[in-house]
Amino acid sequence: MDVLAHGLWGSLFFGRKNWSTAVQAFLIGMAPDLLAFGPFILLNGGFRDMHFAPYVYQSYNVTHSLVVWSVLAAALWYFRGSFPWVFGAWALHILCDIPLHEISFFPTPYLWPLPTPFVNGFPWGQPAVMIPNYSALLMTYLIMGFRRYRKRANQRSENKTIGTASSIE
Repeated sequence: MDVLAHGLWGSLFFGRKNWSTAVQAFLIGMAPDLLAFGPFILLNGGFRDMHFAPYVYQSYNVTHSLVVWSVLAAALWYFRGSFPWVFGAWALHILCDIPLHEISFFPTPYLWPLPTPFVNGFPWGQPAVMIPNYSALLMTYLIMGFRRYRKRANQRSENKTIGTASSIE
């Protein structure tokens, strides 16, 4: 899945609390790819040279491992005293990548450093994947926006009713 879609799904599932949490979940959802490829892109001015430096593959292994994610989530849970639900956006990124990466180009090492049986998934950059993915994102965000709008309208209506009733008494 592309980086933007990872952020949008992460925000959708783990950023519902408030605007700040939505932004955090958006960034955390993109973090595995940004951390793996970001330094390479910055140092090389983009993806012009598809011969990645060895550190890209190693960092990809680390950032796309559910084992590593579990250790980090457990440490955050221990030190914070509560489970960091927004950090679930990172795990969602990994889970989405498993069926959406081909073995020939960055298969998802979801059990790294343990032996990982790679899944030869669908290439995420194809229109047959991208169009349904962004259509589902658009529909889901529209539905959630409509629900929020309706909830706020109902709350305003209830507040007016309560205000009117209390002013009569």
